[in-house]
Amino acid sequence: MASFRGRSIVSIRDMSQDDLIKVVCTTEDVKRGDLTGFLNGKTVATLFFEPSTRTRLSFESAVLKSGGSVFGIANPKASSQSKGESFADSIRTVSGYCDVLVIRHPVEGAARMASELTSIPVINAGDGANQHPTQTFLDLFTIKESFGRLDNLKIGMMGDLKYGRTVHSLANALAMFSNELVFISPPSLQMPGHILKELDDGNIRYRNIADLEEAGTLDLDILYVTRIQKERFGDPLEYKKVAGVYRVTQETIDALGKDIRVMHPLPRVDEIAEEVDTLPNAIYFTQAHNGIPTRQALLGLVTGGLE
Repeated sequence: MASFRGRSIVSIRDMSQDDLIKVVCTTEDVKRGDLTGFLNGKTVATLFFEPSTRTRLSFESAVLKSGGSVFGIANPKASSQSKGESFADSIRTVSGYCDVLVIRHPVEGAARMASELTSIPVINAGDGANQHPTQTFLDLFTIKESFGRLDNLKIGMMGDLKYGRTVHSLANALAMFSNELVFISPPSLQMPGHILKELDDGNIRYRNIADLEEAGTLDLDILYVTRIQKERFGDPLEYKKVAGVYRVTQETIDALGKDIRVMHPLPRVDEIAEEVDTLPNAIYFTQAHNGIPTRQALLGLVTGGLE
């Protein structure tokens, strides 16, 4: 298995099945408390050119819990880019102040570009509608924690599958473990063709459906819900056509089966009713909290503090 030391984490497509297992297993060790202090003397910069709550704060918490120090920006208006500095110059400059760069950016490919501009590890915390690999790692860990395995599961992904970077990354990852995928979305928000082609090339079983009620006949293990992302739509009228098209309630859970687990990368708007929060099926807040040990593990691996 290749070492993670010095490695940038940009896309799940860059990872092997062994890589994913390594991160999940290291996360298990971190969450148990077996590994501590592995970021002592390390500094992490978090550059968020797009709004974030869970990802940014969990990265900062992960650094502090592991003994490191962290600094960064949470608003591009607070950076020199507001004065006209180029993205490339910002990356070259800040990379001299830290050991790892964590970047969220609204432009697809920004994290890849950053990784090519610096010799230190760059971690993609979300680039436009493209990829969100660290969310995928915590999703995989949560699935493993809930089911004891990562393979031979039937996972429904529902909502904005066109612009939802979390489901793009997750579909790539789950395809490595012989799972069956069910994509539930309006026709205008279906999973992009290039993702489906990758699944076809890998002989991965999947289907596209538009009706959530039909999912009740498919014996799903997981329903992974995503928000219809208003900010990704250029035309407000197009957003209004699909806003609120799906909503998970107690009745939905009853129809899908009492053993189903409901996941969501958050934030949610109204796609999951609050009455679902107290059901044993709802694991999305556990999922969010798992972001801390997952990102601790990842930071430890890329800095060489963990092997």
